Amino acid sequence: MVGEPLFRGVSFKLERRDRMTIAGRNGAGKTTLLRMLAGQTSVDGGELVLEKGARIALHDQRPPRERDLSLRDYVLSGCSEPIELEQRLAVLEQAMAQGDERAIEQYAGVQARFETVGGYTWREGVTNVVHGLGFVDEDLDRPLSTFSGGELTRGSLARVLASKPDLLLLDEPTNHLDIESLEWLEETLVGLDAAVILVAHDRWFLEAVGTCVLEIEAGRSRFFKGPWHAWRKEQAARELALGKAIARQEAEIARMERFVERFAAKASKAKQAQDRVKKLGRLEAGRITRDPKDTRELGFQFKKPERSGRVIFELDHARLEVGDPQAPRTLLHEADLWLERGEHVSLVGPNGTGKTTLIKAIAGHAPFAEGRLKTGHNVTVGYLSQHGEELEFGGARTVLEAAGKRTGLTPNEARALLGRFLFSGEEAEKPLEGLSGGERKRLGLAILVSGGANVLVLDEPTNHLDLESREALEDALQAFPGSLLLVTHDRALLDAVGTRTIAVEDYTLHSYVGGWAEYARVREERKALGIVPGPPPAPRTGAGNGAGSGARRPDGMAADGAGRAARRAPEAPAQAPAPVKPKGPSKNRQKDQARLEAAIEAAETAFAQVEDELADPAAWATPYESAKSTARHTAARRAVEDAYAALEAFEERSAQSAQA
Repeated sequence: MVGEPLFRGVSFKLERRDRMTIAGRNGAGKTTLLRMLAGQTSVDGGELVLEKGARIALHDQRPPRERDLSLRDYVLSGCSEPIELEQRLAVLEQAMAQGDERAIEQYAGVQARFETVGGYTWREGVTNVVHGLGFVDEDLDRPLSTFSGGELTRGSLARVLASKPDLLLLDEPTNHLDIESLEWLEETLVGLDAAVILVAHDRWFLEAVGTCVLEIEAGRSRFFKGPWHAWRKEQAARELALGKAIARQEAEIARMERFVERFAAKASKAKQAQDRVKKLGRLEAGRITRDPKDTRELGFQFKKPERSGRVIFELDHARLEVGDPQAPRTLLHEADLWLERGEHVSLVGPNGTGKTTLIKAIAGHAPFAEGRLKTGHNVTVGYLSQHGEELEFGGARTVLEAAGKRTGLTPNEARALLGRFLFSGEEAEKPLEGLSGGERKRLGLAILVSGGANVLVLDEPTNHLDLESREALEDALQAFPGSLLLVTHDRALLDAVGTRTIAVEDYTLHSYVGGWAEYARVREERKALGIVPGPPPAPRTGAGNGAGSGARRPDGMAADGAGRAARRAPEAPAQAPAPVKPKGPSKNRQKDQARLEAAIEAAETAFAQVEDELADPAAWATPYESAKSTARHTAARRAVEDAYAALEAFEERSAQSAQA
């Protein structure tokens, strides 16, 4: 049986250190092209030429099959060359010890090749890759069967990166990565001495990494040399020109059809009419059209919701735990959060810090171990989970049943709704268990749009969505007049939508005024100051909690100056004499100390300004205003303590280096 060809005349040339992004709609064949390049799918026509001896590694969205291996063994299994060279060197060394002259001649060549793949430190490079993708040392000896699907995907990515191929093929490498791992991956790929071909929908990632674009449309390709944003600009210009050309041609065809219809029966105009019929036939034969698949676009808006009260959520002194109830793991401790009407708040933090669990609890799908959550007047919550578990609500089996049960719409109304989200005709009858990740996300969004909620709680809403769908969602959220609590690793969406950022830090929540750009600046400043995360909170068992909640700051640290000492490593003895400074500190050390002292001065100035503002009785007029004022005061005081802690840690390091 002969099928319709997927590609017709796809051509490109790639050199070392080129990083090509493949652009095209879902279903255009991007993943298939990667598998063809990796030799996993046959090429039915044309020619594929690779550099002699080129090593190719593919990371795709399929989880690893070997579930009995440990993470360490799985990642190392991709590093066959350095392992083989190590073994070969050991054999040659034994032969040389026995006086084998041929072994001596071969040894230098094998040693040189071994050095090119990392030499005797290649295992350290593998460990750096694993750490960069968010794993810790304790994960290395865990069997793959104990990891989640997202963790297995990251493990697969670590394996191909550690193998150091000449051609690296990446299919959606940003899936399941937190923002820190994303930034690490960007830096790694930019510095890689290899050719890279990748498929991704993260716009900031594409811009940071790509040097050229291969656009696939209707089975044909167009190669563009230049960064991703320049290609988007050129693509938009082409789309505009195509639209104008189609409009001109349609107008010309309509004009000729009117002429033929009017004068075909008149003898005096019959010859002219026949000429026009011939021209019309030629125009119809060369008619400019768009691929039907390229006209299907996701576009929607949220309904204008009912007005809620000013305060949407107030979360006070919350504690969030997971795991064994007898020995739970604490995710959040003494956490405070508030959301006002019309606010668009982003919730950020590394993977595993409790973002998903927190918004589940806020949406009423998980309990808090301690604390109080107060919901405001006339609040209607629309919740979209990361994996769409809520779609099976009420025993729904198909897309249409899920839409009907979740929205209360009639079958015809549900079909009309689903059609706006690209579920037309038979696609509305698809079984839920057979949906792709992108289809589940579109169905969840369709249900959310019809609900009329005035508060949206969204967990990774762009996962598995293509570029056009992400931009449609971004436009809809920007125009949404209600309140939004958003968890996402899509930095473009964070930058476009968020007006305030709440970060999971030190086992609690810290609020930052401004969107992603402002939070990113603060995060970099904290890194520059050398501030390290605080210790985990004490278990929730009697004396283990220490004093009551009033004796502790919202981040779980002591409310007095002991917070600074707790951040030092190692902690100085209580009566230890001041360290002796070196007689001649270097200029760099003097600059670092001056910078840290300036940071203290700035933090103290800001703290004083906050205290002046909070002297106004209006700042404490209501319980809500009191909570906000307390949080502001705590954050400003914490900034001062962090600045002092950074200076003290610097002075300790300086003293230790002087004594060495």
